[in-house]
Amino acid sequence: MLKVGSVLGAAFVLAGTTLAAGCSSSSDARSSSGVSSGSPSASRAGSSSSSDSSAGKTAGSSAGKSAGPAKGAAAPGTSATKARWKPVVGSRWQYQLSPTQAYAATGGVNVGVCAKPFTGGACVRPEVYDIDLYSGTGATGTLNTAAVRAIHARGAKAICYMDAGSVEKDRPEYQEFVKWNNAHGRSLIGKAYPGFPDENYANINNDRGQRDYLLKVQEARVRKCVQAGFDGVEFDVVNSYEDGEKVTGWKISAATQLTYNKALAALAHKYNLAVGLKNDLSQVPALVSSFDFAINEECWENNECDVLKAFIRAGKPVFGVEYRPSGGPGHALGFCRPAASSAWRFSTIKKGEDYALHDTPYTPCR
Repeated sequence: MLKVGSVLGAAFVLAGTTLAAGCSSSSDARSSSGVSSGSPSASRAGSSSSSDSSAGKTAGSSAGKSAGPAKGAAAPGTSATKARWKPVVGSRWQYQLSPTQAYAATGGVNVGVCAKPFTGGACVRPEVYDIDLYSGTGATGTLNTAAVRAIHARGAKAICYMDAGSVEKDRPEYQEFVKWNNAHGRSLIGKAYPGFPDENYANINNDRGQRDYLLKVQEARVRKCVQAGFDGVEFDVVNSYEDGEKVTGWKISAATQLTYNKALAALAHKYNLAVGLKNDLSQVPALVSSFDFAINEECWENNECDVLKAFIRAGKPVFGVEYRPSGGPGHALGFCRPAASSAWRFSTIKKGEDYALHDTPYTPCR
């Protein structure tokens, strides 16, 4: 599920794995913020839930420590010899979170999609696919292994999509969230995400151990990404502090958001996965060193792409998606001119104006 100006959060419980339910007495220092990177609901409109869906301080906290790898040791289920995928600037990508029945054999993902780019010439294929952890609907809990295998057979890489800052009712682990929330003073599940009544903001503060619990949930899910063979992970809904208390139901400071986001990045690296920062533009300068690529929705539409150049300067790609026409009347793909230029080198694509992330429409800028 996608949200303009935000990133992540459903939970997963591994078979035979029990998520800790203890409360923590730690608390977060509150700092003011008021930076917004766009409407929190724009790209969620018109998308369905889970895989049938569409359309960011302190690293020394207990949460950050628990998410980090033991020095010199590989995490369980990872290969100590396999090199972590390093995404390349300018790589073409596809964003398909809504499965298509015609491609049931490959988890609903069209791995043969090919389209003529804005810059002209023959059709081009994606080198990177961002797809949901699950095939079908999230409630089934069926890993999207078939899609990952098909993507790899095409010589491409697969990013594992999941929410990390929200609680979704149609995910297999939803009742675990509810039990924890009820046992801890209803301190975890907040307001409904705008436009998505079946999804609620998660509280990433840690005064009752919420963040510690969420990170254990995310670790279980990341292990599922590894099991399915993914190369990287996208955590969505990771800028609740920007959306604000009136929207989320929780008072999240900028420092708390940084603590959580850095812990998520460390968690992905612990399992040898590349990790992408979804939106959270106001914190890019503090997070670019922790993440391997950026994923952004509608930075051209919202005139906020400049800050993402920090990723390009660091040799890390920016995978962007635009839904609405941008660039003036008669120029539905006007944003492609700068995006594909040597001055920007963004990997930007145009999807449908309904914000649904099916396999098509799909137009890469280059």
